[in-house]
Amino acid sequence: MRGKLSLHSLSVNTIMRRLFTLPLLAILLPAVSVGCRQAEPTMDRHSLIDSRDWYDPVSLDPALASDVPAGRAVAYLFDGLTRFTPDARIEPALARRWDVSPDGLRYTFHLRDDVSFHDGARLTATHVAQSFRRILDPATKARSVWPLYPIKGARAFADGKGTTLGIETPDDSTVVITLEEPFAIFPKLLAMPIASITPATVGAEFSEKPIGTGPWKLVEWKHDDYLKFARNEKYFGGAPSIDTLVARIIPEPSTAVAEFESGTVDILYVPEDQTKAWEDTDTRAVRLTSAPALRLWYIGVNTTRGPLKDVRVRRAIAMALDVPTLLSQLLANRGRVAAGVIPPSLEGADTTRRALSYDSAGARALLAQAGFANGIDLELWCSQTAPFPRLAQSLQAYLAAAGIRIKIVQRDAGAMRDAARAGQTDLVVKDWYADYPDAENFLFPLLHTANRGAGGNVSFFSNPAFDKLVDDSHREADAVKRAELYRQADALAYEQMAVVPLFFYNELYAIQPWVQGFAVPVIFNGQRWTTVRLGTTSP
Repeated sequence: MRGKLSLHSLSVNTIMRRLFTLPLLAILLPAVSVGCRQAEPTMDRHSLIDSRDWYDPVSLDPALASDVPAGRAVAYLFDGLTRFTPDARIEPALARRWDVSPDGLRYTFHLRDDVSFHDGARLTATHVAQSFRRILDPATKARSVWPLYPIKGARAFADGKGTTLGIETPDDSTVVITLEEPFAIFPKLLAMPIASITPATVGAEFSEKPIGTGPWKLVEWKHDDYLKFARNEKYFGGAPSIDTLVARIIPEPSTAVAEFESGTVDILYVPEDQTKAWEDTDTRAVRLTSAPALRLWYIGVNTTRGPLKDVRVRRAIAMALDVPTLLSQLLANRGRVAAGVIPPSLEGADTTRRALSYDSAGARALLAQAGFANGIDLELWCSQTAPFPRLAQSLQAYLAAAGIRIKIVQRDAGAMRDAARAGQTDLVVKDWYADYPDAENFLFPLLHTANRGAGGNVSFFSNPAFDKLVDDSHREADAVKRAELYRQADALAYEQMAVVPLFFYNELYAIQPWVQGFAVPVIFNGQRWTTVRLGTTSP
């Protein structure tokens, strides 16, 4: 089945990395004081100001929202049949519940009866069917439509080769979706921005003047500066506590820090290079909060090129790296050493598995066993985005000590990605941020045979036993059994060193003392600000 879903990894995840791999510009700029912070509140205590976005959304139309700032804004303005919580749980949204047929092919969504669009129109099942047809219509030129590909006929419809979809609306409050093949985590795909439900009529100005059902209405969009939202007083889930939400666009992390310190920003994503300074300072005036992100840093190893075909060589590369030290020096220990590709917070992760120990001599011995007693020469590709060049240099030094001579090749992120997917790289250092909170979103895109090359499997790893485990997981309705399939697949891939996992990442935020109820969103569209409140300046 998922050969048809090989676009699974293409768009959203690539752009997500732009947000979370922050440039370390503060190194080049005057130091920002991070001593005892005595920030002052904003004058308007009815507005919350978020500073997480550092570039302008591409569009506020869910069909065209292919970047993180747009995805976040879409979550404010629209609802899907399902949604993510800040801690990445899936829960009903426009659908109050859903049923699944015994064969796993038919999903029946029962809609809420108290939902209206911002213009007052009442939500019906027809809106759901129309929204999905619009997304898949080639004329819409929607981006990242793959979350809807499991629907029967969707791929052919999107390619302009079919006219029917497995979507029925037997009445105003019921939507029945038939899949091509069973796909147990399908409801998670429907919580992604692309699956948001739009009005019956979508005009030419919809990207700039969207109308949804969400908890917030767009008031103003000053491009490259801010988006301003007003709470939806008639929101079916209850109106947000805050009157106004402002999403600031601040390209430089140092600027966001300075504005947070002055009290003009309420939420700050702490830059990696300032982690220790913030953790060591007096935090009586601010609160720090952290949570594991669904993000993996790893080395893609082209298993079809030269000495890298030999698993002993790939394991030697892993043994030659002192990953705990890299984590400390590069990311201030904001994370956890990885021994697989599944983040420890997801079902299917084996948190008892230990990564290969740092052993330079052992790495040399493995190379010799593989017939490379004199070492090997490889290219290591990386993007020019900080901190990847620094990471590449550190990897180069460790690998040289084990007889693995590295030439670093730096390219912009797009050129590096294209080269890796074309099979032109030996090693490529990358990160991966989840599109949706499930182990499948790490196993399939990074390692499944159907996803080699263009789909995101830049290791060109192909293992029938691994593929079967992942394919079986799609059909397994029992969550416990599905998690066990994930665990087995991850263990097999690690034993084969299909990629060299480095570390999982932690998000770190500074929160003004007057902000209450904030939860770190471990999935990018998981924080909708509906339960956040503004109180006094007292800690």
